[in-house]
Order: sequence, then C-alpha cells, then structure tokens
Amino acid sequence: MIHVSVYRYHPGRDLHPGMDRFDVPEELRNRMVLDLLEYLHEKDPSLVYRRSCREGVCGSDGMNINGKNRLACITSVGEVLTGKRELTIKPLPGMPVIRDLVVDQSLFFEQYAKVRPWLINQEEPPPQERSQTPEQRARLDGLYECILCGCCTSQCPSWWWNPEDYLGPAALLQAYRFIADSRDTGTDLRLSSMKDPFSLFRCRSIGNCTWVCPKGLNPMRAIGHIRREMLKKATQDV
Repeated sequence: MIHVSVYRYHPGRDLHPGMDRFDVPEELRNRMVLDLLEYLHEKDPSLVYRRSCREGVCGSDGMNINGKNRLACITSVGEVLTGKRELTIKPLPGMPVIRDLVVDQSLFFEQYAKVRPWLINQEEPPPQERSQTPEQRARLDGLYECILCGCCTSQCPSWWWNPEDYLGPAALLQAYRFIADSRDTGTDLRLSSMKDPFSLFRCRSIGNCTWVCPKGLNPMRAIGHIRREMLKKATQDV
C-alpha cells in the first residue's frame, strides 16, 4: 500500500488546517497523481482540487507534491515516491487556501496583468500580418510556452515576502516574452513600470522558479534579460 497525506481545510468549518491520511493500492504507483486524487475523491467526495485538461496544458492542477510544486496530471506517483511509500500533497504555498488543495490566485493574475501581457504596437498596421524572420521568431522559444499554472511564483521566496510589490517569475517571464518580440513597441513602457525597487529587482536569483517549472522554462534567465534591457535603456537615457 502507498500512504498518502492530503492537506484539508474548509475555512467555513475548520478552525485549523490538517492532514488526512489514506492508504491506496500499490498499482497506483504507475499512474499520475491526478489519478490518485480521483481515486481518493471516490472514497471521500468532499475532497476539493482543481483539474481540467489533464494534459499539462491548462495549468489548473498545480499543487505541492512531496515538497515541490508540480502539475498533478503529468506527475507520476512512482516518479515522486522513488522507492518510498509516503506521498504528501498540499496546496501551492504562499497563496490563500480557498478549500483543501484549491488556492486563490487573484493576486497572481493581478501581477500578471501589470506587465501588459499583450502585443503593443503604435505603428501603422501593415496591409497583411506583421511578419518575423525565423531568427526573430526563435527568440520567443522558451517564453510563450508558459501556461500560467503559478508553480514558479508560488515556490519563490521573494514573492512570499513581497507578494504585493514583487511581480513574480511568471509575470516577469511574460513581460520578457513581449520585450523580446520584434513586433512589439511597448518595451519602454514596460521597463518604466518596473523601475521601482520591488517589481523586478526583488528577485534574489534563488532559482526555485526554474527548478519547478513543469514546462522546463527558465524564468530566472528571462529576469536577467529584463535587467540587461533596463541597464541598456538607462545608458541610452544618459
């Protein structure tokens, strides 16, 4: 049997959060954590968690599994246990718990909106689409694939300490996605909005964001690129 501990908290009912323990069949070791949660949900329909596509695309089932933020739908039980029999599942850290494994991501998406995550171009529209060379398009690889699951931001200590002021790795990755886009002319606007001591510069290069990203992206590198763009702009303004 596999021993599973699941975080449980119902704010309208419970005074304090706790952990429920379950024993599940050994054959679930070869399934995904989401399958294990579905099995537990059949035993206890009151267990609450998010899920949707179960293909690692929607990002809705991000949670903390054995100490690391992951997507439950693409994380195998055996991969996490690595020979052990104890599995601990908790909500994403640093975000208010709505119930059990579901967190409130309102602030996360507010920070995301602050970087203006859309194409800005004040030039006269061309007669057809705005084209790019293969080299220009290649600059977006490793940036556009973000699914906004929140795993990186939720595992970032700098965001835990300054959630209202530091934009967090997911938002900053998306900021650089548009700064790097040859069709975008909003770089100065985005950089100007991040000149304060917190929005960008509160990053301490801990690297948790890159460690946990389920898509294999590197938010810390993107943050470094934004810092260089900021320095370049400051030099040009002198």
